[in-house]
Amino acid sequence: MLDYLQGLPHFFAYLIGALILLAAFMYCYSRITPHNEWKLIREGNTAAALAYGGSILGFTLPLYSAMANSVSYLDFTLWGLIAFGVQLAAFFGLKLFLKQQGESLSLHITEGHTAYGILAASVSLAVGLINAASMTW
Repeated sequence: MLDYLQGLPHFFAYLIGALILLAAFMYCYSRITPHNEWKLIREGNTAAALAYGGSILGFTLPLYSAMANSVSYLDFTLWGLIAFGVQLAAFFGLKLFLKQQGESLSLHITEGHTAYGILAASVSLAVGLINAASMTW
């Protein structure tokens, strides 16, 4: 029976590490966006919930891939940090693209334009999937 449990410390290390990275991502993402996701979500803003939820899933996909394909805990952590940066870059890339079109992503989300929330979530998920696949080398 003890043979089955010998991996338990590694399980908890990876689980706790992933949860810390996820919490850090959620905190940082909500701090760097010009709008206040939590306030908007509490007010029932669907666009904000979609965009924020998409970014969380977009980060979690490559985090999962890093966890599944890493050769060590350090390897997992480093790839998790790379996923963190890529997902933040995806937000800024979309924001910049829309700014060049004369639009403000944050303004659309703040005003509750669901289509922009879906767009932001879709970009986050697409980048997350590509990022995750890139980690399978």
